[in-house]
Amino acid sequence: MQDASRLIWFIACLWGFHTLSTGQEIRCSAQDRMDFEKRAEVVHSLPTTDPGKSIVAIGKTFLGTRYQAHTLEYPKELLVINFQGLDCTTFIENVLAFYLLKQKKGTSFEDFVAILQKIRYRNGQIDGYSSRLHYFTEWIANNEEKGIIRDITRDLGGHSPGKIRNFMSKNRDAYEALSDDTQFKALRLIENDLEQTPYLVVRQKELDVMIPKLKDGDIIAFATSIDGLDVTHTGVAVQQGEQMHLLHASSSGEVEISAQPLADYTREIKHNTGLIVARLVE
Repeated sequence: MQDASRLIWFIACLWGFHTLSTGQEIRCSAQDRMDFEKRAEVVHSLPTTDPGKSIVAIGKTFLGTRYQAHTLEYPKELLVINFQGLDCTTFIENVLAFYLLKQKKGTSFEDFVAILQKIRYRNGQIDGYSSRLHYFTEWIANNEEKGIIRDITRDLGGHSPGKIRNFMSKNRDAYEALSDDTQFKALRLIENDLEQTPYLVVRQKELDVMIPKLKDGDIIAFATSIDGLDVTHTGVAVQQGEQMHLLHASSSGEVEISAQPLADYTREIKHNTGLIVARLVE
């Protein structure tokens, strides 16, 4: 029966989409479906029980995966499963989803899909383009509410940048989905709500003191001075020798560990103003 079920999935994924027994529509490829089986087996075999080190170990299974932007952008908002090309955010989401799958000892594709949806969407519910957690600071806050991670930026000496998050509505033409007036209005309401929930950033000049306090597996977000925008890049902290580096989907080509220590890497990012840090809830 299990082989028959996999065959049905394989045929469905050849068409690029499938509907789960729960009624959830997803978009995946046959290659991604098979990749899930192999990757889930590897993840469950990882020996480490430390949460942060588990995140790093899972992240390393994606090393060499090509960087690909806009993998979630389709005319209809569906849950996209794509392990072949990752951007910095989908890398974090997939690593976190596999970690939670391992924690709950889940093995089915439906288990993974449910976890990924919970991580990626506001309160875990898909309701059009605006229901996706586009601003990474809201992504952190919403996944903190779900009990998955904890924003530790305040503990590390974070300060409010005093910024309004409205980059997407101010640049509506750059987002095809926002040509829909309903989705645009929904996004504007979300941006208005974000004004009531300020975020914190550890400033550039304080990073040398803050970075030694990081642990393997901490989720790192790079704050920016770009008007209306909160974050331009994300990754995972990973200890290499005596220095903390960054495990991330690099826009220069693929998932990699930064050659430079995190402090040096951060200083070279254009418009960077500091770091935001989240840690797994054990």
